Amino acid sequence: MPKIAPYLIQHVQLREQDLAHIPHPEAGNRHYYVFWWHNIPLGHLFIEAKGCTDFSKAILEVLASTLKAYGGNNKQVQQIDEAAKSRDFQVFFSLTEKILTPYRAVNIPEEVDISVVICTRNRSDSLKNCLNCLKKQICRPREIIVVDNAPTDDCTKVVTQAYSAVIYCKEARPGLDIARNTGARLAKASIVAYTDDDVSVDELWCYRVWESFVKEDIDAMTGLVIASSLETESQQIFEKNWGFNKGYEDIHFNSDFIFKSSGVPKVWQIGAGANMAFRKRTLEVVDYFDIRLDVGAAGCSGDSEIWFRMLANNMNIFYNPRAIVYHAHRRELKELHKQLFNYMRGHSASVLIQHDQNQTIGYKKYLYLNLMRYYLFLFTSGFPKYKFRYRTLWSELKGIKSGIWFYRKNKNKPSIAP
Repeated sequence: MPKIAPYLIQHVQLREQDLAHIPHPEAGNRHYYVFWWHNIPLGHLFIEAKGCTDFSKAILEVLASTLKAYGGNNKQVQQIDEAAKSRDFQVFFSLTEKILTPYRAVNIPEEVDISVVICTRNRSDSLKNCLNCLKKQICRPREIIVVDNAPTDDCTKVVTQAYSAVIYCKEARPGLDIARNTGARLAKASIVAYTDDDVSVDELWCYRVWESFVKEDIDAMTGLVIASSLETESQQIFEKNWGFNKGYEDIHFNSDFIFKSSGVPKVWQIGAGANMAFRKRTLEVVDYFDIRLDVGAAGCSGDSEIWFRMLANNMNIFYNPRAIVYHAHRRELKELHKQLFNYMRGHSASVLIQHDQNQTIGYKKYLYLNLMRYYLFLFTSGFPKYKFRYRTLWSELKGIKSGIWFYRKNKNKPSIAP
């Protein structure tokens, strides 16, 4: 099989009154552009090796879509459409500045009441990079807690000792959600923010997380996750089919998402565990993460399951695309197969657990009928349009089967560890 060409990632700041400063895609190369206005992300664009017939038009379509979501009123939406269509850059960027200025980070405090929790296991090099990014935060968290989950060596402890402000905790019991719960119980701040050891956080991440909770009715938040590299086939498969990027528009989730959705509520689309935060009192009220959904147990999906419980109990979750982290996707297909097996193992177990909590929503039908129809479509009709998906299908299906088996065996076990 020929080697897959990488995407060249380019982050473009839109501070000029036209698009002339944006480097045009080079013929024969593949590009991934991420567009910014100051520190606010506005969208991304994939450009394949064959090029783009109208680069400016493609950019304006991406920007206009996000800008209209920020704009809100009908008059501004019409003005944005007209300026994009006529390519009146002066009007377009004048509207951009008017609409986005209220969202700029100003009056940033030196420190905020956040406990950052990083759950890690035997990945000291990745952890060091993550801690270095947190060290560069413009707005410091109250504390950083590293939960060393069932380690086989002392490397994580050694790394954390180099950071005087970092609290080290060894959790001998294996399991991501056990580690998450341990970190939450240790946290002294009113907000508990989670990120992963394979993540680099934006310099304003702590501020944007804290900002998400300014409104008292927000119980949890998730944020934007951008790929840090798209060089390999594995990374590209993940980003295009499984990526954590949930878009560039604010989204508010409440109980309507659970009880008034057309079809089953896809809580796994709310965000990613690599970029999420909760009020500490919220975690206490919902009784923390379900430890049956751990990596090594069901597989994963403890994050989406806790979001389901929160929304079902009339709580509110805010997706804030200005709270940004960069994720290092798995580089090798072997690693991706293992990752997606665990994803689908955890996914199938979690939707069955959610079905137990509310049998009227239809999660069992989704798993046994709708999801199976989707995979049948991919096998019978999806090629070649979805050929990228074929690389991992068997691992995903084996994960689903394994998750169902796991649920049946463990459904009556306690969901919370003492």
